[in-house]
Amino acid sequence: MQRAPTDRADVCVVGAGPAGALAASQLASDGHDVTVLEAGRRFDFDERQGQMEQSIRPGEPGDVWEMGGERDNYSNNGDRTYPLNVARVKGVGGSTLHWQGMVMRLHPADFDGSHDNDDPAWPISYDDLRPYYAEAERALGVAGTTEDNPFAPPRDGPFPMPGFPPSYSDSLFAEACEKLGITVHSVPNARNSESYDGRGQCVGYGTCQPVCPSGAKYDATVHIEDAEAAGATVIDRVPVQRLETDGDGRISAAVYVAPDGTEHRQEAREFVLAAGGIEIPRLLLLSANEDHPDGLANSSGAVGRYFMDHLFAGAGGTVDEETRQNHVGFITSESHQFYDDPGGAIEHRDTGETLVAESDQAYSPFKLEFLNYAGPSPVEIALNSDDWGDSMLDEIRGAYGNSIAMGGLVGQPPRWGNRVTLDSTVTDDHGNPVPDIKWSWGDRIRRSISRVNAIQHAVLDELGADIDWTANVDGGSGPAYHHMGTTRMGTDPSESVVNPQLRSHDLSNLSIASSSVFVTAGSMNPTLTIAALALKCADHVDERL
Repeated sequence: MQRAPTDRADVCVVGAGPAGALAASQLASDGHDVTVLEAGRRFDFDERQGQMEQSIRPGEPGDVWEMGGERDNYSNNGDRTYPLNVARVKGVGGSTLHWQGMVMRLHPADFDGSHDNDDPAWPISYDDLRPYYAEAERALGVAGTTEDNPFAPPRDGPFPMPGFPPSYSDSLFAEACEKLGITVHSVPNARNSESYDGRGQCVGYGTCQPVCPSGAKYDATVHIEDAEAAGATVIDRVPVQRLETDGDGRISAAVYVAPDGTEHRQEAREFVLAAGGIEIPRLLLLSANEDHPDGLANSSGAVGRYFMDHLFAGAGGTVDEETRQNHVGFITSESHQFYDDPGGAIEHRDTGETLVAESDQAYSPFKLEFLNYAGPSPVEIALNSDDWGDSMLDEIRGAYGNSIAMGGLVGQPPRWGNRVTLDSTVTDDHGNPVPDIKWSWGDRIRRSISRVNAIQHAVLDELGADIDWTANVDGGSGPAYHHMGTTRMGTDPSESVVNPQLRSHDLSNLSIASSSVFVTAGSMNPTLTIAALALKCADHVDERL
């Protein structure tokens, strides 16, 4: 493949994940000359069947998306270890190649700072992003139900596709939750419940993570192909080493390395960074020069700061009945009842007993998930068994199909000390310092995780479950792999990196389309908001061009 730079482009997009793909597709469709630079390779769709088989193969299947090694080195020097390479994919499609596909909108309270905690407001409102949310749902192809979630933010019109029906275990949870006054509702998914946008209906392989072999689950290759059809140039396996400036407050070129080791300069009128919440601040810091000694777009000192993730809280066990787990590879029901009221009480409707007391402490917003993939598969049971023949069959029949579990996401507050910096003692395959992640939790996260666990235990107890594991502050809880907040959005150039139009305060032709601009984490899976912001960013770039 030819990896030389294109003639001076209108727009250079760095990163071919969902944000970069959507921005490139829209800008190319608007008639602009767009070049996309992607560090990883382009995976052939025909490889996916083999990747699925590899991922479910007993033993050590390895990483089907080829993450790891010198190219993907990173460091941890914080209170908590952050397993970065579990969280990302370098390649055309980005992390949507292995994501779960859940797409919810943030709530108005996330934007206006009205949660009863110390989370700050965003410089944009829910209504500012509302039309972009609708556009993003159409672009990704979202299946959802509008009628059954009383806690959802306001919207205009239905989802593009009907929602998926609740699973069998969802019905078990719904019965128990009704007795506890907990509302169970559907959850929107970026996977086809019917044929949509030239892609077929979900056929239920159940391997949604790490690979959808049918293409029914959205991934960003959809919009990369749309961008190319509109005239964009997409160059893979070309990690950007640095951005160069012209001395007049503008980016002049993105410098990248081709697989043969040659270095190239891609010039453009506008630059859009869409490489995720770790690589974007790293690139800005790597691009320090005489005019910008602390890194690009960093006059505020906020580049790399306020790193956030969602923390997972969960619990599970077994019940004395069939649950039909592992029949569905994604979540079909949740409860957002506690998102805007995390201190609400849980009382048993039959006995009147208070199971979780009301609290006026400050909590993070959180959501409850009813899992469809709890417990071991028959293959896992057989591999770990000491029995053979009929004895093994009896063991499988006794151990499979009665597991049940809940999950939940808890939003991490933005903290100045949680940050991405450069570690000059460790380098990548081109000799560049790797990203160093300094990550800690804080008291509010611990308190919120414990509250989620208390609600989960109340539900599982109502089901009569024998609870045999809990992911809590003492063990099991960890990141949901949603890195956010390292180039935050704001109106004050002394406290933020980009303005409400997603343009750098410091460099007039640099925009950032990423979860890195999030001011707060909320507790909803971030990809739909990333997509909405990418579309908003593209509109503003188009206006300037």
